[in-house]
Amino acid sequence: MKVLKFGAVWCPGCLIMKPRWVEIEAENTWLETEYYDYDESPDKVKEYKINDKLPGFVFLDKDNKEFLRLQGEVDKKEIIDILVKNKNK
Repeated sequence: MKVLKFGAVWCPGCLIMKPRWVEIEAENTWLETEYYDYDESPDKVKEYKINDKLPGFVFLDKDNKEFLRLQGEVDKKEIIDILVKNKNK
């Protein structure tokens, strides 16, 4: 599984989510993540149809097919539950 994280320096919710993701990634070393800045990665923003409601998180399975998308501030427990439930996707 891979999570694509989209954010921006001007996004308050992104600043809140950043330390949550640091913890999540430290606790789940098997998880692949990639971060894309909304302003600096227009190709990825367009490819994944990310709107300006940031942060945005795109969950991909092992075949790089999207199976879930979240926007805004998300509770750490909710993300962990999603990861545990979908770890083998």
